[in-house]
Amino acid sequence: EGKKSEGNTSESAVQEGQNDSVPEPERERHQEQDNDEEGEDTDSMDGSGLYSLTEEPERESDGGRARKRQRERERPAGGASHHSSSSDDDDDDDDNDEEEDEEEEEEEEDEEAMEAWLGADVQELSFPKWRAVPSLRAREIGQGAQFVRRVCGARGLVQRLELQFRLERHAGCVNTLHFNPSGTRLASGSDDLRVVVWDWARRRAELEFDSGHKSNVFQAKFLPHSGDSTLAMCARDGQIRVAELSATQRCKNTKRVAQHKGAAHKLALEPDSPCSFLSAGEDAVVFGIDLRLDRPATKLVVVKEGDKKVGLYTIFVNPANTHHFAVGGRDQYVRIYDQRKINENENNGVLKKFCPSHLVSSETKTNITCLVYSHDGTELLASYNDEDIYLFDSSHSDGADYRRRYKGHRNNATVKGVNFYGPNSEFVVSGSDCGHIYLWDKNSARIVQFMEGDKGGVVNCLEPHPHLPVLATSGLDHDVKLWAPTAEAPTGLKGLKELMKKNKRERDEDSMRHGDQYDTQLLWFLMRHMRHRRPQRARRGEAGDGDTDESWSSADSSEEEDMGPDHVQCMSS
Repeated sequence: EGKKSEGNTSESAVQEGQNDSVPEPERERHQEQDNDEEGEDTDSMDGSGLYSLTEEPERESDGGRARKRQRERERPAGGASHHSSSSDDDDDDDDNDEEEDEEEEEEEEDEEAMEAWLGADVQELSFPKWRAVPSLRAREIGQGAQFVRRVCGARGLVQRLELQFRLERHAGCVNTLHFNPSGTRLASGSDDLRVVVWDWARRRAELEFDSGHKSNVFQAKFLPHSGDSTLAMCARDGQIRVAELSATQRCKNTKRVAQHKGAAHKLALEPDSPCSFLSAGEDAVVFGIDLRLDRPATKLVVVKEGDKKVGLYTIFVNPANTHHFAVGGRDQYVRIYDQRKINENENNGVLKKFCPSHLVSSETKTNITCLVYSHDGTELLASYNDEDIYLFDSSHSDGADYRRRYKGHRNNATVKGVNFYGPNSEFVVSGSDCGHIYLWDKNSARIVQFMEGDKGGVVNCLEPHPHLPVLATSGLDHDVKLWAPTAEAPTGLKGLKELMKKNKRERDEDSMRHGDQYDTQLLWFLMRHMRHRRPQRARRGEAGDGDTDESWSSADSSEEEDMGPDHVQCMSS
């Protein structure tokens, strides 16, 4: 099955124009055509922005070739002329030599397949066209109206991202980050069941409160146009809760407004609504929440494939058409719904769905851990469990294939997030099981930056600032990290190629024993849960007088239930 995966990825690399066998002049001509199609590249601060990996591909050593030639010269030409007493020894030597030759050939084939998989993703990028000094000069004379947007989306700044500082307050893994609309505050939620609101620029916590949840907090988001006074939250316990914050830096209360029968990983905000949002859970249910109603939760749809329910890990509202929302979960399909036209008797209510063509009939069990719309709703990005990240055109018809593929990272140990970066969604950013943060140029699908983002080994959350070239990240570490483009020179991407190869090999090895995957993940989660169990119990008594479990759930909501022995909770998002 691992060889099959290599074949699929190699074939995809050929289709995307990433075959290393293309002659150099022909490759340059194709790159020039690609650059012309992409239009103006508002990229770098100076001419030093060219990116390439200078590491040479691994090849068979000269010593190995010499030993092979020596064995061939020493090998007798005619076995019949030798004495029978030594023929057996010669046959054994020949067998050993043949085995060694076969092993060397297999290694060469594996290395060639790996180089083909890497393809043009590690080739030079086009020469950047955006310059800082001319742009600053143009702004001074009134010609730089788009200066800020171009700066925030410039490759030169992405290539100079470096760690600024850490925000430390939580006593568990940080599973969620969210900037308020103005970008002045940052909310974080954790396995310690607490939510912290940060004045991130001053590096201090303005507010800390008990979420009211009984298990890992998975998301905490500021509702838009609410004056930063309302936070919506969801967690592993399946509860959807709302926290009311006061101007005096305290939490007045938290109330439950809906209840899923499984973990609720994601909330989807409506860009202009301070009182309504969506939630999705592992029970396959999508709730519409309207805080103006006496019973806020309304069941919009139960996601199914045929007659089988599909547990959900992610949901996102189209910012350009808020009637549309997309969901993803325990199968390979991205499903788009229209809230005005959901009829479960017709195609299970689905407006259209997308999936990479090679995963439609794949025998491996693939999940979608996260999906997001671009800034204008025209594109949809989906991250697959232990697969790659795919970009879809949201305007395409039902069943359309992906447009771009982003690879090199590893998404296996946790329910990992993915996001766009830049005011016009110029880049794709994701964490990885190897503890690094990857940024790809959206159009070329080439890695332009990678940074070590988590000592615990996994980066899950990536939250771009709404207006500044700043990125907040978190993962298994108990802190929040802030990144900004202050490095004097672009990163050299040293070691990236070997890291990509390592991630690919580990993925192929795991795919060959995928039957044991869920048992391994469950054991990993239980060990981590037991480690944090005692601090969580101690904190449950710290909730303020205003915190309450009062339920605003609708009749369609239900209390937590035992999902049975076959129900497997997935890792922290």
